Amino acid sequence: MRILLTGSSGLIGSELVPFLRGAGHSVTRLVRRPAHEGGKELAWDPAERKLDPAALEAFDAVIHLGGVNIAERRWSTEFKQQFLESRVESTSLLASTLAGLRHPPQVLICASAVGFYGDRGEETLDEQAPPGTGFLPSVCRAWEGATQAAADKGIRVANLRIGVVLSAAGGALAKMLTPFKLGLGGRIGSGRQYMSWIALDDVVEAIHHVLLNDELSGPVNTTSPNPITNAEFTQTLGRVLGRPTLFPVPAFAARLAFGEMADALLLSSERVVPAKLTQSGFVFRFPELILALRHVLGK
Repeated sequence: MRILLTGSSGLIGSELVPFLRGAGHSVTRLVRRPAHEGGKELAWDPAERKLDPAALEAFDAVIHLGGVNIAERRWSTEFKQQFLESRVESTSLLASTLAGLRHPPQVLICASAVGFYGDRGEETLDEQAPPGTGFLPSVCRAWEGATQAAADKGIRVANLRIGVVLSAAGGALAKMLTPFKLGLGGRIGSGRQYMSWIALDDVVEAIHHVLLNDELSGPVNTTSPNPITNAEFTQTLGRVLGRPTLFPVPAFAARLAFGEMADALLLSSERVVPAKLTQSGFVFRFPELILALRHVLGK
């Protein structure tokens, strides 16, 4: 397939490009800087709503992973607005441009997040579950809604509600490694909140699976089939690293350190299951946390 990809330099994109090319697909990066790489890049500027429609006519599929990292810095009103706009405006521009093409792609795969569901305690959440309340659910609703123009055109649209991606190269796990290796790791808050996680390799293969499976559209939970509590995650990571996990972080300390982000990302509970992926025959390489951690950490 001829695939156009945004967010190619991010944690997922940097693994996805060589995977797709290795599978025989042609991948062109859509970048926010001057394009190079011998015609394998195209430039756009979502903030200025600059995207050349003529350059997009040749693609079979578009995968949109771009946007500001939600944990890039402490949340402020300004940063929250920047985060929202980076997701919604870029998605809206891309979807509306694709919808206006004479020869639109067959499929648009757009990243979303399990933040759609909000803090839901022990409730098991598949793709039929309604959205939660708060900042992140509102962002995810707008983010997914921004793809509507493409869906109205008849393009198959899949919104990947991605969980915590496990990789030693970046993301949440990479930030945890130093304190845990020093024996200073521990549960956060009560530790009873559920974490919906997925190994980076499984994210990449799930994207490829959605790309080739015409029956998958709408929300697609992209998480391991085995979400676990923060306390279980902490114990398992300590076990894999061979380090004790005796230093819990009280909820008040997390809020003091991270502000509003602590409640949204660290203390909220999202017990998400990948019903659509499982029903469509996708097989996870790392369905259990201990297998995933041993793989990504080389243990």
